[in-house]
Amino acid sequence: QVQLVETGGGSVQTGGSLRLSCAASGYTYSSYCMGWFRQAPGKEREGVAAIDSDGSTSYADSVKGRFTISKDNAKNTLYLQMNSLKPEDSGMYYCAFGSHCGSYIYWGQGTQITVSS
Repeated sequence: QVQLVETGGGSVQTGGSLRLSCAASGYTYSSYCMGWFRQAPGKEREGVAAIDSDGSTSYADSVKGRFTISKDNAKNTLYLQMNSLKPEDSGMYYCAFGSHCGSYIYWGQGTQITVSS
């Protein structure tokens, strides 16, 4: 059973930055993918960024050039550095884990991001 715990959410003004962390435990996969998703009230959940065990990354067009996903294998922690934040970036952010990108099995509890104008 993989456990994921997100931290780092909060409130920030437009143009500000935040870094999310996701501490992972309990996995034994040698090949995996981890991702960040977000969901705003009344909207569907959307993928934000992903990184696989080889370090390959992918981003939603809406965050390219502003967000950076990374992982620290020694700490079993996933990060999302978010810069130049916009109000439309607000929402609940979730960390996810799966055997490959696009097929996530485990989810964190989420952390709230609020960007005010």
